[in-house]
Amino acid sequence: MKQNAELDGVDRRLLALLQEDGRRPQAELGAAVGLAVSSVNERIRRLERTGVLRPTVAVDPDAVGLPLLAFTLVALASEDQEQRLLAAVAAQPHVLECHHVTGEWNYLLKIRAAGTADLERILTETVKRASGAHRTLTTIALSSAKETAALPLHPREQP
Repeated sequence: MKQNAELDGVDRRLLALLQEDGRRPQAELGAAVGLAVSSVNERIRRLERTGVLRPTVAVDPDAVGLPLLAFTLVALASEDQEQRLLAAVAAQPHVLECHHVTGEWNYLLKIRAAGTADLERILTETVKRASGAHRTLTTIALSSAKETAALPLHPREQP
């Protein structure tokens, strides 16, 4: 069900409500979508089992000493560096996301760090030394106007 999941209107409404507040009581969810608590529980379990709904905990990065947000583009000189980079990134908890991208760069990393010295250490150890990356380009976010994991859940409109 994960790929192009068949979700009905109730599933989509439940997901939207859970994206707003993942700790919302099931009784409140049921009242909002017109279902009994047992039916809400059943739907949530199915959405979890099929991989549509993932368990998550949101931690404030500033509160845990990781205020610096950086995005790093990585260019690899050869294909054998790719597996080394992916292994190094998987082992580095400060790298929150790693995306294979189009264009002259191979990967885009989202990194959280304590400061610039910490970011330098992460880039040196994880990206440059471990993978032998050909080159990198890092941009530091000064502030974030929007940072969310919430997805649009409306069915695609057909032309």
